[in-house]
Amino acid sequence: MSAPPVAAEPAPPVGAPGSRSAEDRSWDAPGGDFAGSEFDNAPSSFEHEPPFRARRNPAKLWTAAAVSFALVVGALMAAVWWFGLPDWLPGSRPTFAKAVPGLELSFPATKQDRRTLPNGIEYFGASGTITNVGKDVADVPSLLIVLLDAKDRIVDHREIEAPKAKLSPGESVTVNEALTDVPRGAVAADIGWKAQ
Repeated sequence: MSAPPVAAEPAPPVGAPGSRSAEDRSWDAPGGDFAGSEFDNAPSSFEHEPPFRARRNPAKLWTAAAVSFALVVGALMAAVWWFGLPDWLPGSRPTFAKAVPGLELSFPATKQDRRTLPNGIEYFGASGTITNVGKDVADVPSLLIVLLDAKDRIVDHREIEAPKAKLSPGESVTVNEALTDVPRGAVAADIGWKAQ
């Protein structure tokens, strides 16, 4: 035997205790006052989020760094190959040019002299010869006199022109140079061809 069906309880009349008014029920309705409000688009504080951001791929970062480093080093090497080392680097260039074929310099230390003139001016004198030992006429480049202190450090340098621009085979020319306003520490000189 089946039990008799239970009748649904009728809704309490509006205004009775425990009943909700139509205004109260409008909050639940899909088209109620909250439909399309700012709360629909706001993130929920209960929504699941990962506890931290995903890490970037370290292999990609190291690869990008290596490629960047290689490009910078390649650009620097190309600049040095094309322009040469900058002048401000210590030891970047030789002091003197390479030997000129056919020309021989002779500036002995015994012909170098530092003196103080009676008027108080100090000068440094250097004397020597340039000889063409080749078989052809040779162009004579500029000379460079480098003044050194007692510890062989460069304290000054001066460029001088040779007395003759060209020398015939076997011909020699004497160079006598007096430098004034030299540093007090200058005690010796090196003489060579001026580097271009």
